[in-house]
Amino acid sequence: MSQQQWNPKITGKQKGFASILFFLVIGFIALMILSSTIFITLGPGEKGVLFKRFSGGVDKENVMGQGFHFVAPWNKVYKYDVRVQEVMETMQVLSKNGLNIDVELTCRFYPDPNKVADLHDDIGTSYKHTIIIPEVRSATREVIGRYLPEELYSTKREAIQDEIFNTTSKAALEKNIIIDAILIREVKLPKSLQAAIERKLKEEQESLQYEFRLVKERKEAERKIIEANAKAESNRILSASLNQKILQDKGIEATLELSKSPNSKVIVIGSGDGSLPLILGN
Repeated sequence: MSQQQWNPKITGKQKGFASILFFLVIGFIALMILSSTIFITLGPGEKGVLFKRFSGGVDKENVMGQGFHFVAPWNKVYKYDVRVQEVMETMQVLSKNGLNIDVELTCRFYPDPNKVADLHDDIGTSYKHTIIIPEVRSATREVIGRYLPEELYSTKREAIQDEIFNTTSKAALEKNIIIDAILIREVKLPKSLQAAIERKLKEEQESLQYEFRLVKERKEAERKIIEANAKAESNRILSASLNQKILQDKGIEATLELSKSPNSKVIVIGSGDGSLPLILGN
């Protein structure tokens, strides 16, 4: 009889413990399932936009910064990388004269860190494919269509690059996206046209070199003429200033200098009134 009274008491405790354990396990499983939604960690260069399911939608006033955050399980956080990103595009466009040109370019961009909530509300996380790529393609076709192939290939490449950047940047900024740079990586023209352009550039370079040589030779000729005129003028002035008395004084000075030399010498006396002695030494 005592054994029959004891067994129900033990069974009741066991049932209570089993119930508590069951709810703990269920709670733990639920916590594991929801942990990815209620515990949010934003890494370096990331911003978080909170969507409140039952209280107003996108929270534009409180954008989350990097670090750990607790979020109610019925809300959702959308992550945005606000560091500089890059997209490469290869496209075929028409030049001013209707020729097909293959252009490869790179666009560097990033979402405006202060406007990611507006970006999410207006466009969403697919903004690269919705805004960036279409705007780059449109601006590239519009700008290159105003130029000739040889201008894109050589002289106007940087100007074309700047125009594409300005056009794309203006359109992207209206959507809260900042364009950092647009770089034309490669331009491919039809082989025949490329050969003709290279030949033309070579001829222009040779012409410039020829013009440079002509200018150089012309300046050298002018220098020689000036030098000759200067010498002629110098000789004319010198000839006009010389007379017999000056020449005789100069001769005496030179003879006196020679006579001071310690070396043995032979003196030859000239004939005539203005002749000077000629001193010959070893």
